[in-house]
Amino acid sequence: MRTLVLASNNPGKLREIRAVLAGLPWKVIAQAELAIPEADEPYESFLENALAKARHAAAASGEAALADDSGLCVPSLGSEPGVHSAYYAGREGSREERDARNNALILENVAGKDRRAYYACVMVLVRDASDSSPIVAEARWEGEIAAAPRGHNGFGYDPLFHVPALGKTAAELDPETKNRISHRGQALRRLLELLRHARLD
Repeated sequence: MRTLVLASNNPGKLREIRAVLAGLPWKVIAQAELAIPEADEPYESFLENALAKARHAAAASGEAALADDSGLCVPSLGSEPGVHSAYYAGREGSREERDARNNALILENVAGKDRRAYYACVMVLVRDASDSSPIVAEARWEGEIAAAPRGHNGFGYDPLFHVPALGKTAAELDPETKNRISHRGQALRRLLELLRHARLD
């Protein structure tokens, strides 16, 4: 059975990715289980950051690795926070504290502006650290910034990401529904489709 290392220490991302990968003939392990630290994300594009994270995990583990880079983009804010979504309001505090500050800052900055927004995700799988033809899939999830946070599911900006077609925020969706329609779920299913036509060895 082929081992696939998930190049993330974000528990929310890991939960969502594992749910979509369930049932596949791979041993899926998180990089933290192998004591692999998170990679630096110095780039200004989701693709470059995802590739850096995947190569980092593959080099440290000697296995194939899967990484995503994703974030919330608000066009009226110059597509911020984008690749800086995780630390939009600073790096201090726990993940939950950062999420709360990030959401508060988005609400402050979008006041009086167009509230349309989208989540972007780029998913990258490398067979090894020097893979010259990584498998790449990307997706967007369209929505808008809600007037106030709602819901207790999900993570990050999910309480503010309103999906007009459903009348709910991402944090009000059950995990199965979110995984079916979200940016990460869409990108991962596209990547799995590409995998059906690719060699992993």
